[in-house]
Amino acid sequence: MSTQRITPNYKFNDEQIRQLRLIAPEVFKDNILDIVTLYEALGDFIDDDILQNEHYGISWPGKQNAKKGAATPVHGTLIPVQDKSCLASGTANIFIEGENLTVLKIIKKSYANSIKAIYIDPPYNTGNDLIYEDDFSESAEDFLTRIGSIDATGKRLTTNSKADGRFHSKWLSMMYPRLKLAHQLLKEEGVICISIDDNELNNLRLIMNEIFGEENFVGNFIVQSNPRASQSSGDIGIVHEYVLVYTRNITKNAALAQRLDDRMLTEYKYTAKDGRKYRELGLRLRGGAWRRSQRQNLYFPIYVDPVTGRVSLEQKDGYTEEALPIKPTTGEEGTWRWSKEKIKKDADDLFGKQIKRGENYIWDVYQMDYLTKKDNDEKSTKPKSIWNEPEMNYQNAGEEIKELFGHSDVFDFPKPVYLIKKVLNLIDCDGEIVMDFFAGSGTTGEAIYELNSEGRNIRFILVQLDYKIAETKRAHKLGYNTIADVTSKRLELASEKYQKAEFEGSDNLLGFKYFKLGPSNYKVWKNYSGTDISNLLTLFNEQQSLLIDDWDPQSLLTEIILIEGFPLDSTIVEEESIKVNKVYKISSDSCEHSLFICLDKRVEESAIHLLPLDSSDIFICLDAAVTDQNKIRLEDRGILKTI
Repeated sequence: MSTQRITPNYKFNDEQIRQLRLIAPEVFKDNILDIVTLYEALGDFIDDDILQNEHYGISWPGKQNAKKGAATPVHGTLIPVQDKSCLASGTANIFIEGENLTVLKIIKKSYANSIKAIYIDPPYNTGNDLIYEDDFSESAEDFLTRIGSIDATGKRLTTNSKADGRFHSKWLSMMYPRLKLAHQLLKEEGVICISIDDNELNNLRLIMNEIFGEENFVGNFIVQSNPRASQSSGDIGIVHEYVLVYTRNITKNAALAQRLDDRMLTEYKYTAKDGRKYRELGLRLRGGAWRRSQRQNLYFPIYVDPVTGRVSLEQKDGYTEEALPIKPTTGEEGTWRWSKEKIKKDADDLFGKQIKRGENYIWDVYQMDYLTKKDNDEKSTKPKSIWNEPEMNYQNAGEEIKELFGHSDVFDFPKPVYLIKKVLNLIDCDGEIVMDFFAGSGTTGEAIYELNSEGRNIRFILVQLDYKIAETKRAHKLGYNTIADVTSKRLELASEKYQKAEFEGSDNLLGFKYFKLGPSNYKVWKNYSGTDISNLLTLFNEQQSLLIDDWDPQSLLTEIILIEGFPLDSTIVEEESIKVNKVYKISSDSCEHSLFICLDKRVEESAIHLLPLDSSDIFICLDAAVTDQNKIRLEDRGILKTI
């Protein structure tokens, strides 16, 4: 295929541009639509040396391949592992053992636009080899030769390995496709939070701006994770890390809201006639543009009825006492926080009272700031950008590991439960799914268990690579061969811990269904470019069945569910009315139709008559299991798919 410059003869309207921003924010560079990147997003990747458009953004050796990595199809499935599951019959929580890029691609159809919050703690870039080595990664030799770090004989020309491009490029190529898929999984109002340190903070911001759109940046929290300071590198004792926050669509996302702490709650010490608690807030503006000269329209008198305390903008019968926004210490003229229009609208939330200033008494106006709104939603506050609570100390995470396993060194550098709870408490996750595809020690799962024990209703999907643990490590000596073993065991132990608390709804808010990434039950189609007819016939004969010879019924059932876009926590029941065949009905609140799946080698005609199919339901069976006549009958009642 030849590649040439594209000169569009069609002009997008404003609504189309808005929709394109939501679907593919990365195609806008410097707020301008980049046709080349749009062309790439559609699947046709243009050679770097053909089209060179300069824009503000981030580029690195291997970026083009990293982009392809998000779209490259995978051949695999998720296999249910019953003996590693915990409270599997009732739970909606999911744990997946496997390489996360492949897993995200496999579940994308089932969970696209479905995840409310993603928290990840990816491997920090220390310059060592990454655990997540993707197939599209460039070899070290090819990379170093191309950028001039080694000569033709392989002799190294530079010595600062951390400063060279590959230090960042490998990490960025690893992160880019995973973040691209995360964007597709999030709900439009969804939020993603990423723990990171200084090594890649700036680069992470740039690729997040490209994938999510710079306008969807929410904030960057500084977390005091090590008050004693790390002395392991550099000239500065590092006491902090970061949590970077983006949303998929800032116009749809409610502001991050932090619940009031105990100290804040003590301020709400008054009770209104309707029983709601409130605090008194002075209506005079204390900070910002408080001088009359800065906001002339916010300087005006308010009149108070000295008997009732009610206020008015007019001096009329009963409203005899004048209040002005005067700074008491200097007598300077200030401003009110509310405009006249706001006061007219919400005058019932204001009252005036006489207070002593020095030797004199004056009238001032206050707002009744309610703890709960009329819809009973509790008041919240904006989160501060620095998190320095003692519970943020990552040493606490070791103690949490020790409580469950008996040893604090079972996992290196876990995050504390308090941190994940604080993150999730900023987001309205009730009734929603939270995902963590760098699950590590499983802190996110335990944090969600604890939140649910406090009255929340959150489900999780956790993904962890089955990375081998060194034999010298404590975890290996305790019998854990992979990091995924540690993750799942922590989820099991934490589930038992909170199960003993017997909180309401514990049956479906604890535990997890365990799945493992494995090979597909479907054959891989082999392309043939030869001219030998006998070879072609052999190929067709081999592909008569779509399934491999030793396909597994339980694994295939899960694979079909995912292919059809049903979630992993779908309800699976066997149709008891059908005695002659084993037929499973799969349903989910997220899907409008049901699946009926029969994997028997023959589907009896009596079973076909008994199938309770609606016109939108899908019946799936082996192609050889039904006759052509029965295929026609089935298609008249619903949708038939054969494999």
